[in-house]
Amino acid sequence: MDIFNKVKEIIIEELNCAPEKVTLEANLKEDLGADSIDAVQIVMDLEDAFNIFIEADNADSISTVGNLVDYIKSLI
Repeated sequence: MDIFNKVKEIIIEELNCAPEKVTLEANLKEDLGADSIDAVQIVMDLEDAFNIFIEADNADSISTVGNLVDYIKSLI
């Protein structure tokens, strides 16, 4: 499974943003408009999709799509 493409799919679905905006460098809040509720939903969707658990402290420190992809890679 391509982690980036799955993460991108979940972000697009949750934030209803344009696919071309979801890049590894995109900031979840500043570039994609995620608020704290969106972030919680994205984390829950990612946990389900990858069968992982993302610690709340770690989730708070993730700011870009690339950070998210790297974090998921470290867990699987």
